[in-house]
Amino acid sequence: MTLYRLKPAFQALLRPVVAGLFRLGITANQITMTATVFSMILGAGLITAAVAGAWGWFLLLPPWCLLRMALNAIDGLLAREFGQRSALGAYLNELGDLIADAALYLPFALVDARCLWPALLVIFLAGLSEVAGILGGVVGSERRNDGPMGKSDRALVFGLLGLLLGIGWLPPTGLLVGLIVVVVLLGWTLVNRVKRGIIP
Repeated sequence: MTLYRLKPAFQALLRPVVAGLFRLGITANQITMTATVFSMILGAGLITAAVAGAWGWFLLLPPWCLLRMALNAIDGLLAREFGQRSALGAYLNELGDLIADAALYLPFALVDARCLWPALLVIFLAGLSEVAGILGGVVGSERRNDGPMGKSDRALVFGLLGLLLGIGWLPPTGLLVGLIVVVVLLGWTLVNRVKRGIIP
């Protein structure tokens, strides 16, 4: 089970917004780049906040995770339904997501020394699971988005971790446990994507 299954309903809610953006001349690639750049800016800010112990800044993460999911859906709709598919767009979409994920997860590595390696492992496995998903299409199956810790699931989890950390309800030990759980679920996701890419 993964939140990705809710994507069609989410896209349906966004279609009027997408149509309006198209009329304004905004392109899918512009939306993709906006999501990537702002994720990098927020990630850099949260790294600074983590070093300073200013946990309240992590409250910016939940709304951004929600907005980023909306932007990811919007760029896909613009590309597919308004004739904006391109090779460049495919590269920007996949590479932009990897960059944005790394930027948003890295600040958690600096919350506590014990969280460093689990957070780095999350970044590594998140990237690896997305590569495995892409390879599903390369080997003749389809782009795999299997869970249980896909892109949308990670946005929900890290938005929640940011919220709890920001309001002071998440001690370092709790964050460590949360990161370890994400690592385990990412490993499961990776196995699912490889297995179902080979045998759909």
